[in-house]
Amino acid sequence: MRICVISGSARTNNNTIRVAKAIARVLGQAHSVEVIDFVNYDIPLIAQGGLNTSQLTTFQQSLVRSMDEAHIVVMISPEYNWSTTPEILNMLHLLPNKPLAHLFNNKVFSFVGVSTGKGGKAPAIHLMQIVNKLISFGDHDSIVSSRIFEAHFTKEVLDEQGNSLGNPLFDKGLEDYCAYTLRMAQRWFK
Repeated sequence: MRICVISGSARTNNNTIRVAKAIARVLGQAHSVEVIDFVNYDIPLIAQGGLNTSQLTTFQQSLVRSMDEAHIVVMISPEYNWSTTPEILNMLHLLPNKPLAHLFNNKVFSFVGVSTGKGGKAPAIHLMQIVNKLISFGDHDSIVSSRIFEAHFTKEVLDEQGNSLGNPLFDKGLEDYCAYTLRMAQRWFK
């Protein structure tokens, strides 16, 4: 399977990339995984003209290509004012439109929320609702996985490269989330 992991925080040294790297480490053992790091995010707002698909930047090309080729798209967001990041919301306002609407067809979408403390559920659930609506409204043949992952106390459980710092509860939760996501994709693409 080809998997696109979107690390949806544009802040430098963010915790979201730690979780993205951890997911890539787990899923990359048997699958092709690409991490899209929003530190390089440069998608203009709608009022700024939106995306010009004939002149995509390097970041935009990577994002579009990775989503296009993926069977599974994992979106990871930090908890940002009890929701997801403005960058992810802007991306979800622009990408589902023609000529890029196909990026939401024939995929399994899965969501992760990240927190420096105990939290992360809100952005994952918010993203589930938005993407589910985009799939429905666009009449796409995709599915939103029902299982989310909440990455609590991220700096205490993962190093900067996404390697485990030895918390067995976190490690088991991450492994179980990844296994569930793969099972959903295997059933979907059967």
